[in-house]
Amino acid sequence: MMRLTPILSPVLVLALSGTSFAQDWDEFVSKDERFSCNFPGTPTITETTWTSQFGAVLPARVYSGAQGTGRFSVTVVDYNPVQRLLSERSMSCPNGAETCQGIHDWGLGYWKNDVRGAVVYAASKFLQRDVKVVNVMSNFADLVSGQELVLSNNKDQSRTFASIYMHDNRLVILEAAVPRGYPPPTIFSSPSAGSTRTARVSATTC
Repeated sequence: MMRLTPILSPVLVLALSGTSFAQDWDEFVSKDERFSCNFPGTPTITETTWTSQFGAVLPARVYSGAQGTGRFSVTVVDYNPVQRLLSERSMSCPNGAETCQGIHDWGLGYWKNDVRGAVVYAASKFLQRDVKVVNVMSNFADLVSGQELVLSNNKDQSRTFASIYMHDNRLVILEAAVPRGYPPPTIFSSPSAGSTRTARVSATTC
């Protein structure tokens, strides 16, 4: 169910039929990053950076956890500095270069296009892995558009379930990985992946 709350809530509900897998999961809330998510215990938080499609190095945090052989993470990238970073870089480009002009509503250094294409760019990073695409679909979670992917690793046939959203200039990447033959922890509804278990990624606007 989608609901209006003051926080963007990519809620991972992982339910495996015939097990008590989800019983030890607790809701983790980050007011700073504007999301809440169920994790197996308190997630490990790692400070990192994310290089955008047009080369801006942006601050990011990875919230990660594991249970058994499953791995789960939420990566949050702050796109708020992208206008300043790419506009400053455009000042040193050659005279007359398109990136210097900010024409066609692209923004100096293409910063507007960088924000607009962030979800697709993040999805492309998954597709660069040694994987087979099982399913790709768009999704709208309470007015927040996103991309969903199911991938199979070519080496060991483990599966990755990913959902990607942009909200309030924050790119949110949810990823769950399980080994071959393991029941899929569906971060999103994925009937094409052969699962009828319920899962929700509920994203809401302020």
